[in-house]
Amino acid sequence: MADMIPPAGAAAFLATHGWGDAVVTPLAGDASFRRYFRVTDDARSAVLMDAPPPHEDSAPFVAMARWLDARGFLAPAILAVDAVRGLVLLTDLGDVRLRETVDADPAVEWALYADAVDLLIDLARHPVEGLEPYDRAVLHREVGLLTQWYGPAVGLDLDVAGYHAAWEAVFDHALAAEPVTVLRDYHAENLMLVGSARRLGLLDFQDALAGHPAYDLVSLLQDARRDVSPAVEAAMLDRYREETGAGEDFLAAYHVLGAQRNAKIVGIFARLWKRDGKPRYAGLCPRVWAYLERDLAQPVLAPVKRWFDANIPADRRGDPLAIATEVGA
Repeated sequence: MADMIPPAGAAAFLATHGWGDAVVTPLAGDASFRRYFRVTDDARSAVLMDAPPPHEDSAPFVAMARWLDARGFLAPAILAVDAVRGLVLLTDLGDVRLRETVDADPAVEWALYADAVDLLIDLARHPVEGLEPYDRAVLHREVGLLTQWYGPAVGLDLDVAGYHAAWEAVFDHALAAEPVTVLRDYHAENLMLVGSARRLGLLDFQDALAGHPAYDLVSLLQDARRDVSPAVEAAMLDRYREETGAGEDFLAAYHVLGAQRNAKIVGIFARLWKRDGKPRYAGLCPRVWAYLERDLAQPVLAPVKRWFDANIPADRRGDPLAIATEVGA
């Protein structure tokens, strides 16, 4: 497959930085244009990230990796960069992810999720530096992905103006008086367990913004790729609030941002299927809808729930590929 082949210029880049004899093997891709390769040379290994311009910009990843490292968080260290080609050589955090670890041994789930919550509490203690705000404009742009992609995909003509008016009525709760660093994709598949101590390693933080501390907690506890039970979610929310003193306003923000994030994700996953030819993402949407409906049941989201009830019937909430096939959309 073409996307399994190392990018042009990779061999020269690696040779320049002392990895000329290394073996390069595909490691992973993601929902973006980024790809990853493991670079192995005898007993040492590294990771080559391919973030091809103009589709991707490696600079935010490099800057945030260095910011996290300087504050004691475990992010991949930057070994070398070719900004023109979008190539970045990183330290290798290994293959042990939180996702597979807790799926294989449910007894460790609470302890590892508690560690992940504690990391967010620590992260919020560090002043934000150089990040754009997670403001109303961004929140509206993101939720708009649902009306742009999911609605048409399942054959619905949605009230877009009413949709944004409903969100506008609740977004005050989602704006932080004191913004923190929000990594924005903080979930079980982006958390590595490194070394015998199973220290949490961070991935996929290039889209960080300055926003509300509840956002990354939502990303962790309403995970689009893994079922997180209501019991685990409630326990971890309690842990966060006990450690930080967060009150009812934090809970309101958590549910508004949960609904916002989940509405965005069903739009993104529909786009990945329809535009980008990645149908597996459509199959993740039922889980995201379940989280979204859990949030919409909160009183703070009453205006948004009314819009959803009036515009998206229950039988159009789920896997957009399966729904489109059924209704002929």
